[in-house]
Amino acid sequence: MIPAIIDHIKQIEHGFKHIIAAGDQILADQKEQHFDLALKFLADNSYQVRMLATYILGALSPTHPEALQLLATRVAHDENWRVQEMLAKAFDQYCKVTGYGESLPVIRKWLSDPHPNVKRAVTEGLRIWTDRPYFKDHPHVAITLISANKSDDSEYLRKSVGNALRDIGRKHRQAVLDEVLKWDLTDPKTAFTHQLAMGK
Repeated sequence: MIPAIIDHIKQIEHGFKHIIAAGDQILADQKEQHFDLALKFLADNSYQVRMLATYILGALSPTHPEALQLLATRVAHDENWRVQEMLAKAFDQYCKVTGYGESLPVIRKWLSDPHPNVKRAVTEGLRIWTDRPYFKDHPHVAITLISANKSDDSEYLRKSVGNALRDIGRKHRQAVLDEVLKWDLTDPKTAFTHQLAMGK
C-alpha cells in the first residue's frame, strides 16, 4: 500500500488535498508504525513525501511530544516552501485537537523560537486567528501574540504577521488600530508590517 501511495503523491505537484488523503489512509492503518514512517518520509528527496511526513507528525503531535518536537526542528528547517505550508497546517491541527486556549504555552514557545519558520508556522497556521475557538472570544490575545514578531529580520515572517493582522482587522478594526498605534514606524521592518496590516 505505502509504495503505491508514495508513487501517487509524487505525480502531483500542487495542492494539499492529495497529501491529506494519503496521510489519512496511512493513519487509518493501525498496523503501521506511524511515527517511524514519518521519520523515514522526512529523509526522502521528494518534497511531496516530506509534506506527507509533516502531515502525519501533525496528526500525531497532540499525543506524541516527539512528533511536535520534530515539527519545530527538522521540518522547520526544510527549505521547500510547500513543506513549510504543511507545517503551518500541522501546527493548527495540534492546536485544534489540544484546544487553542490550552495550546497557549506552546503557541508562545513557538512564536519566540529563533527560527522564523517556526514562528511563521503559528502566525500562518492559525489564520484567520479570530475564527478559531478561544481567539474568537479573545481577539486582543491573538493581536498581541502575532504583533510580537512585527520587526523580525525575516520578511517571510513579517508578511505573515501583517496579513494575519489584516485578517483580524476586518472584524476587529479598532483593536488592531490600538495595537499598531504603539509601533515605532521609523523602523523600516515595522513599517513594512504596518503597511500590510492596514491593507495598503
